[in-house]
Amino acid sequence: MSRRPRLLLAALAIAALLWLLFAAAERALALAQRFLQLPSWLQWTLGIAIGLFALAGPGVLWWLLRPRRKRRAVPAPDRGSLEQRIDQLQTRGTNTGALGAELGELDRRRATARVYVALFGEISTGKSTLIRALAPHALAASDVRGGTTRQVTHVDGLLPDGRTLVLADVPGSREADGDAHETLAREEALRAHAVIYVCAGELTRSQAEEVRWLGDFGKPLLLVLNKADQWSGAELDLLLQRLRKQTREIAANVVAVSAGGSERYQRALADGGIEQVERQRKPAIEPLLKALMRLTSAGAEGLEQQREHAVLAGLHEKVGTLEAQTRSAEAERIVRKYARRAVVGALAAVAPGSDLVIQGALATALTRELAELYGVRVSELQVEDFVRQAKLTLRTGSSIVLAIAGNALKAFPGLGTLGGGVLHAFAYALIFDSMGRALAASLAERKALDQDDAGARLKALLADAGSTRVRQLATLTMDALRERDEGG
Repeated sequence: MSRRPRLLLAALAIAALLWLLFAAAERALALAQRFLQLPSWLQWTLGIAIGLFALAGPGVLWWLLRPRRKRRAVPAPDRGSLEQRIDQLQTRGTNTGALGAELGELDRRRATARVYVALFGEISTGKSTLIRALAPHALAASDVRGGTTRQVTHVDGLLPDGRTLVLADVPGSREADGDAHETLAREEALRAHAVIYVCAGELTRSQAEEVRWLGDFGKPLLLVLNKADQWSGAELDLLLQRLRKQTREIAANVVAVSAGGSERYQRALADGGIEQVERQRKPAIEPLLKALMRLTSAGAEGLEQQREHAVLAGLHEKVGTLEAQTRSAEAERIVRKYARRAVVGALAAVAPGSDLVIQGALATALTRELAELYGVRVSELQVEDFVRQAKLTLRTGSSIVLAIAGNALKAFPGLGTLGGGVLHAFAYALIFDSMGRALAASLAERKALDQDDAGARLKALLADAGSTRVRQLATLTMDALRERDEGG
């Protein structure tokens, strides 16, 4: 364009801009004049509303346009503290072999400097077929029970750029055999550097939860829509849009592939008959290969930190579960020990109508030992207050406790006719068992000596003496009685 037309267009643009400015100014002046003609109360109302809008508008605009925060991965402890906790569990007699083996596998894979990629997803989405497409030399065993993979299988795959990957074919979630195979799949997914999540349609609620679970551990993730050849072009585009929306900020990419595999169809013969034919479909996985090259471009060294974080985070959860189970078993042993001591003390001397918690020293010792087990610091005053509150609770509910004890003893021939001493001894067993269980549950959940919470749990346990627990406490009372008679 020559100079003169350009100058003409510039002049027209400036004129149009000036016209718009004059029109806006004229409109603003007209509005201002109309505003000044309004009653004063209406001027104040509109002024405040405009001011609030002016203040809130930029904030709303920033909230809509602000950059989205990256998902925070599940926190993981440093390896040293994790190993220390595992050693503590081992000294308590807990079997920690699987935890040590997981740490060993973490080191072994780091030493190989190879990239591990796990194929994850529900059963019958075509994971094993996709493995064969990525690694044509690999063979997968078939199982008619639903899903073709019953264990973790590793095969070597080759990318178009010449790099090799270790592909892990894992059992499908929602397997017929329950949680065991799903646990195998999840553990292998955490060990891998990256995950290919395979689906065959829009994500169900359970599939979306699995994808979020992988995202919470910070796993580099590709979402692969398999069997894409069953959709039309428009349907496929719409489905991919939905999948991208479902996995936004989690999946690095969403691609559609056709893993191939065999297909059956009927073919008409010349003589009028029908023949069943099976043929192999050619895989179409180029989008996945390109996305996989980009996802793993950093190599094993570049992806190792994320992989180690995921493994340690998974171990952190397992160790926490084992710690809770170990504490629970130890708490059970402590409660049973003090219930037995209470029975022995009650059999030695029982005064009819006396306080049901005359053994205050035992209650105090029980409280201290459970608090120490759960790592909760308690003062003398806190312990005294809790025992005092427990005494008050039991004093007001003594008739209920004795009624439960009496009815329970009637179920055991010979026990119900042994007199008030046995009745009160069994009542003590029920009291200390309920008190210990209530306190242990409260300490485990609240991480503190919450008197109100423990007291509420105590009342609930005293009012609901289950048959199994009553039978165990009756057996404990019988054993204590038998030992007393033998000793006498």
